[in-house]
Amino acid sequence: DMGVARDNITVTDIAGVVYEGRKEEMDPRKAGYMRKTKARKLDDVIEGADIFLGLSAPNVLTPEMTKKMADRPLIMALANPVPEIDPDAAREARPDAIIATGRSDFPNQVNNVLCFPYIFRGALDVGATGITREMEIACVHAIADLAMAEPSDIVSQAYGGEPQTFGPDYIIPKPFDPRLIQEVPVAVARAAIASGVATRPITDFEAYHDRLTQYVFRSGLAMKPIFEIARQNPRRVVFSEGEEERVLQAAQTLMDDRLAVPMLIGRPDVIASRIEKLGLRLRPGTDIEITNPEDDPRYKDYWTTYHKVMERKGVTPDVARFMIRTNNTAIAAIMLERGEADAMICGVVGRYDRHLAHVHEIIGTAPGVRDLSALSMMITPRGTFFICDTYVTPVPSAEEIVEMTLLSANVVRRFGSDPKVALLSHSNFGSADSETAVKMREAAAMLAERAPEIQADGEMHADSAISEKIREAIFPNSRIDGQANLLVMPTLDAANIALNLLKTVANGQNVGPILVGAAKPAHVVTPSITVRGIVNMAAIAAADALTDLARP
Repeated sequence: DMGVARDNITVTDIAGVVYEGRKEEMDPRKAGYMRKTKARKLDDVIEGADIFLGLSAPNVLTPEMTKKMADRPLIMALANPVPEIDPDAAREARPDAIIATGRSDFPNQVNNVLCFPYIFRGALDVGATGITREMEIACVHAIADLAMAEPSDIVSQAYGGEPQTFGPDYIIPKPFDPRLIQEVPVAVARAAIASGVATRPITDFEAYHDRLTQYVFRSGLAMKPIFEIARQNPRRVVFSEGEEERVLQAAQTLMDDRLAVPMLIGRPDVIASRIEKLGLRLRPGTDIEITNPEDDPRYKDYWTTYHKVMERKGVTPDVARFMIRTNNTAIAAIMLERGEADAMICGVVGRYDRHLAHVHEIIGTAPGVRDLSALSMMITPRGTFFICDTYVTPVPSAEEIVEMTLLSANVVRRFGSDPKVALLSHSNFGSADSETAVKMREAAAMLAERAPEIQADGEMHADSAISEKIREAIFPNSRIDGQANLLVMPTLDAANIALNLLKTVANGQNVGPILVGAAKPAHVVTPSITVRGIVNMAAIAAADALTDLARP
């Protein structure tokens, strides 16, 4: 049905070759493959064969038989648990062969879990009255396309950390590749509609694909409002660590999903070699702009701009020249400052505070903002929570607490939620008078005066913030209804500890940190960030550039 000529196929079974006139062990399906031949055994027909496809019994294909096959044969020995030939024996006899089995302990596992769940997902979503051959073929093409797609960091982490790139040991996706649910149901649903068996045809396949994405990325639903903003007019996002593989993989996704226009800082030859290694489709100079810190025609403009910004902070021209030759984060910040990029991402490598210092010095704070702060979004089974300040100010004052809360509330709104602010403390509505408790109490009073439209209260325990029932029992007149979603901590220690506890103990999915209060869209991530995390932060940066997401 997919185009292989029947004259090129020889069928064999327990009784041998299916030849013209054979009566033993025959049925109508086999009869369609009868051939006029004197061959009677597998050994008689294996010579010159390009492909062996076995769904039969153990050890029916011998190493000697494989030596008779054509150059670079495809040997698919799919009997389970013992295949038609042991893969190691096949590899020894035919080092040039591509070998697949049904087993998980060898490369190229052919497993029906690759298709069955996703065929039914697509069929059920369009109300298909049956499974047609067109739907099966669409499934096959989707799986084949996924095998040739760029490596996924999710898949490589699940299977030992090595990138899974199309080749002799990777001709088919891994059975638990989470991207299967993004691609196969869409293809099957389209085929069901085309073949006339769909009772609920899908009209918006982009929205359908987005809905399936939430099964792959837990942040998918929470990020949807940001993605929609970013896609309206993709902005130029410059990455200071443009040579990093995670950044390159993220850049490919950003380009494919029309979330941003990626710009990379790094050595062009290194970037090109890593693009090739990862099997990406990025084309330097066409799809992506590269700034080479070792040789860029704008070098003089960049260092003089940097010197102008920093000359009253002890930076000499020589230091400025050295910095712009060696510090990619400073280069990215200068590009943003000069308007050559709309947003920047840094911090994939190195210490957070060092990257932040460059952003603070070159970009600075927005008008009317005293200081920067970091907001982290944590997606948990209980709900999505925003935690502030997780990375910047060790011990914020009451005034700083109010400022970071108002800035963070703007971000929460951009994610499609009304901010409900809990100012957290070891004290619960006046139960203690420690320095931090009094500070949070004062901040709550200031917030009530300056932004009465925001639901905000404190100081309170964390369980009071999450549970309306607990809060009502202790303080029935709280200014918050339901569950708080913006949790403001009294110190950086408390915020960072809470963030990492939720990440590990509560199986939370972190998005961020989101830098708020900067004069221009600049975000400092952390070295533990995943490819998807970089995509999320770049989309936030792009949306930030369009909407002043993280500024007053």
